[in-house]
Amino acid sequence: MTAPTWVLATDTALLTTCVELARGAGGPVTVVAAGPRELADAAAAAGPDRVLWAEPEADRPAESLAPTIAAAAADAGVRVLVSTVAPAARALLGAAATAVSASVVAGAVALSVDGDALVVERSALDGAVLETLATAGALALVARGDEVAAPDGAPAPVEPLAAGPVADLRVVSRTPVGGASGVRDAERVVSIGRGVRAKADLELIGTLTSALDAEIACSMPIADDLGWVPKERYIGRSGQHIAPRLYLAVGIAGMPQHMEGVRDAKVVAAINNDPAAPIFRTADYGVVGDLYEVVPALVEALRE
Repeated sequence: MTAPTWVLATDTALLTTCVELARGAGGPVTVVAAGPRELADAAAAAGPDRVLWAEPEADRPAESLAPTIAAAAADAGVRVLVSTVAPAARALLGAAATAVSASVVAGAVALSVDGDALVVERSALDGAVLETLATAGALALVARGDEVAAPDGAPAPVEPLAAGPVADLRVVSRTPVGGASGVRDAERVVSIGRGVRAKADLELIGTLTSALDAEIACSMPIADDLGWVPKERYIGRSGQHIAPRLYLAVGIAGMPQHMEGVRDAKVVAAINNDPAAPIFRTADYGVVGDLYEVVPALVEALRE
């Protein structure tokens, strides 16, 4: 009998995409919804075979359910775990992955079975590379890709997840952060991608944002994988959607999931050393060149 596959959800972003990815393992797909009943109902409509629902206590975050979900995954013999990029979902994925001794792979876009092996394709280098990995063991995947439509048909049954141990985590306060609003409301935004080679080079980018009186933003890997820029400033389909007068992309390839976040920008300009970069197909203005040469020259011209 094929081992079960679980999708871990703490929100609805990319939920149907995760279920579709999980189908590649060839077995039954269960969504474990950690949140309110509305989340469980949305999960039931996303195409799984069933939904296990667990709601944290009012003063506890979804991550407090990690011990319960990890223990349940081990008991069920889960071989494949999938989560979205939501921070809470990834935390649950890590706990469950440890419980079933799974290898963790980020950026997963496709999954298949080859004999006894699981084969996963993942997007790397801001979408410039598609990498294939295989394992005979268990897999824990952080999904990446486009939103897909929910399938037609009756929703899956929703069952409560058996109660178990919870982590000693409590929400003591919630304070709005101004960083995201700065990006959302800005007339000019400079956004960086993997073309920026080191965190120390943010100082160079800072000279450009100062010269333009712009806010800084980034592509998903800069915030999510590297942590160089706060996640509130990530631009893309599952990040911020902005409409500045000028969006200047520095070292960003321009994959569709990123460009979705700036489709309402008045002017899109790009600096990239690859003349075939996808961003040049949609940018209003583009400079093909090394950002480490172009940015200082642009700053000098702006200051003059």
